[in-house]
Amino acid sequence: MTKSECLELLRWALPRLRLRWPGFRRVHRQVCRRIQRRMDELGVDSPAAYRSHLDRHPEEWAHLDAMCRIPISRFFRDRGVFTALQARVLPALARQARDQGRDALRAWSAGCASGEEPYSLAILWRHGLATHLPGVRLCVVATDADPHLLERARSACYPWSSLKEMPPALRAAAFTRSEGVYCLQSALRQEVYLRRQDIRREQPEGLFDLILCRNLAFTYFEPALQRDVLARMLAHLRNGGALVIGSDESLPEDSDLSPWPGIQWVYGRDC
Repeated sequence: MTKSECLELLRWALPRLRLRWPGFRRVHRQVCRRIQRRMDELGVDSPAAYRSHLDRHPEEWAHLDAMCRIPISRFFRDRGVFTALQARVLPALARQARDQGRDALRAWSAGCASGEEPYSLAILWRHGLATHLPGVRLCVVATDADPHLLERARSACYPWSSLKEMPPALRAAAFTRSEGVYCLQSALRQEVYLRRQDIRREQPEGLFDLILCRNLAFTYFEPALQRDVLARMLAHLRNGGALVIGSDESLPEDSDLSPWPGIQWVYGRDC
């Protein structure tokens, strides 16, 4: 399959998956390699034949959808985001919780991949904030649609490349090196609840003080789906809570946040 053939296939298929081509410009080669391997498995010799296979076997769309997931994740990815969380966001949310008589902050990491983001939150809280914010604990719910990534998150053992952006002191405090990989301490694993959910169709129950949805919905989803997902996330965001998006992302142009005047932070490029 040539590059042009794959691009044509993607431009045809992505809208049918409620995804948008611009989000895949920089990662399309990875998706094309996956599709080529899948075509080889099926004995399909051309993109046109694969399109016919999709028509004859609707269940194949689930395979194609999975091949379009791009799990790029590292601990403390985009350090500016975590600097802002530590310096301003989490302390303010903790004070608000105490003022309301609550002893816990609830955070939701949507599209958590292999667990680096929610575990980064747990590490930041335990080793950077907890002693300064007594009486409040952090509970992190992490969701992803990919069962294989969630299994990696449950094992919580990572190569050096996943940890290289971490502050050295936090890395030393949170991980134990074993047989060439770095394994997260069990106490920190227990602070993160991993669930298999597809944000396009379902969300965890209850209200959250903090929701992180970075490099997922507002990169890869079509605008109408972005608005649907945003509305459902905001319905689960506590009044006065914080929504964190990717440093290169923006909310849909016609998003109306006025029904949620209590949202205090939406982090984007200015992180």
